[in-house]
Parts: sequence; C-alpha cells; structure tokens
Amino acid sequence: MASVHEYKRLENKFVQRVKNDAKGVVRFFSDILHTLGRFLTRRYTLVFVPHSEKKVYNLHVTVLSICCFLLVVVGILGAFFYYSASHGGTMYAMADKDGRLRQTQASLDQFRDEANLLIREARNFENALSQALSSLGIGNNSTLSGNTSGDLNQLLNIRETPDSNIREIDDIRKLTSFLSQAVVPIQELEKVLMSQSALLTEIPSIWPVRNGLGFISMFFGQNIHPIHGQYYIHRGIDIATGRFGDPIVATADGTVVTAEFSYDYGNYVIIRHKHGYYTRYAHLLSYSVQAGQRVQQNEVIGHIGSTGISTGPHLHYEVHIGSDVVDPYRYISIRSSLARQGR
Repeated sequence: MASVHEYKRLENKFVQRVKNDAKGVVRFFSDILHTLGRFLTRRYTLVFVPHSEKKVYNLHVTVLSICCFLLVVVGILGAFFYYSASHGGTMYAMADKDGRLRQTQASLDQFRDEANLLIREARNFENALSQALSSLGIGNNSTLSGNTSGDLNQLLNIRETPDSNIREIDDIRKLTSFLSQAVVPIQELEKVLMSQSALLTEIPSIWPVRNGLGFISMFFGQNIHPIHGQYYIHRGIDIATGRFGDPIVATADGTVVTAEFSYDYGNYVIIRHKHGYYTRYAHLLSYSVQAGQRVQQNEVIGHIGSTGISTGPHLHYEVHIGSDVVDPYRYISIRSSLARQGR
C-alpha cells in the first residue's frame, strides 16, 4: 500500500510541475505580446511647421501604422523591380525573335531569288531541249507543253496567291514535275544519239591516218597523173605525211575482203562495211590484217608506204557504195560537221 501511495504522490507532483511550467510559458508569451502591443500602439506626433504664419499641422501615428506603411512601400518597390526585370527579359526575348525573324525573311528573299533564277534557267533548258528534239525530228509531246502541271509557260505566268510563300513552293513543285517528265524526251534524245553514233561507226566517217596526221595531196576527181602527166579521174584522195610507217586505221566497222599486193596499188586492203560501203587503202608499207577478219573503226590495219605506182610515201584512200566510187572527203567531214551543229 505504501508503494501505491508513493506512486500517486509522484504522479501528482509531476502533473503539478507540468501545470506550473505551462503557466510560466503562457505568462512569458503573454508578457511578450503585451510588450509588443504596447510598443506597436505607442503614439508619436509629427509636427509640420510652415515657414509662414499659417496653421501648424500635427500628424499622430503609431509604430504599427509606420510598420504597415513601410511594408506597403517595400511591396511597391519590390513589385516595381520585379516587373521591370520581367519586362526587360520580355523585351530581350522579343528583340531576339525579331532578329531571327529578319534573318528568316532575308533567307526567304534569297530563296525567292534563287527560285526565280532556277525557273529562268529551266525555261532556257526547255527551249534548248525543244530545238534539239525538233532538229532530230522528235515531236514536242505533252510532257513538255501539253500537261498543265509540267508546262513552264504556265509555271512562269502563275498568279500571285494571298500567301506569297505558297507561290514559290508551287513554282518549285511545278518545276519538279516538269523535270521529272522531261526525262522521257531526253531518253528519246539519247536513243537517237546512240543510234546516230552507231551509224557513224558503220560508215567511213573518220580520217584514215591515226591521230589526224597528214594532208590531202591530191583530191578526188579530175587530176594530172603524177607519173604519166596526163589528165585522168582520180578515184580517191591521196593523204601524205612525208614519212613512212605512220599507222593507217579502218574508217568504219567492217570485214576485210582483200589484203594483198598488186602492181598498181602495191600493198592494199579492202574492207566491206554495212549499208553497201567499201573502202580501199593502197600503197601501204605493210598491212596487219587478213581476208575475213573483223575490224573496228579506228583499228590499225597497216602503215603508210610507197609500194606500187607511187612517187612517195602516202595513202591512197577510196570509198565505194556498191559499184559506184564516191568522194571520200565528203564522208570524212560528216563527224566534224555534226560536232559543229551540236555547238
């Protein structure tokens, strides 16, 4: 029983101490608040004395009102500086965006200039292509002028749209369509050129001496014979280089039908070509082909000499169509004249 009473006594003592401590804390804070209240409610008088003899003004203020006034001033100043900084950042961002906008506008103007230049060059290309196709007998089909989506004439006369950017984009799209459709006539042109190039290898159309050496010392037709001194019909052309051994080439693809020696022609070679053409190469120092052999244009078949009835090193060159003898010089000029037309 004694221990129970002891516990009760200690418990009551602890509770009493807690109550006393709580009262002390409450009293402490109450004193602080009371002191603060008295400080904030302390009154001051501001006297405004004019230099004239007018009435003196008294302004009664408390510490609390002064603190509130200072808080308001600090808030206003803080808000001013905050919005000033925010406005400065906004102005900087707007200036940066304006600079980028000007740069973008300059790039767009440059793009428009380049697009217009591209379109003008495309028109020149269309005209040149049309002339080339006409000269080769290929009609100007719808891919160039009949299709509205690919016709440059309509492209260059396009109306201005409300959004000028759309106009340039539409121009580029139409130009792309035109170029994609221009592939067809260009392929036709390539086929014509390839067939023409193949034809030029099948007919005697190049100079018969390698690297274009030599000059024509006697033309085709009526001439004075260099040995007999009488007029006669020269059945070919004589090409002289002034020396022995210069290589002679086949002037077209063909098959060697004769490679032998005769009293008048000396060492000579005859080649049969397509379309009824034959070529003869005479007075050779030597020949490097034989009958039945296939040769290609510009392939060496012999070398310049002075065998047979000859007064010096030269090549006697003939072109035959069937049984008719024609002027070889007219065929030698074919390739060069086509090159001049191409320019």
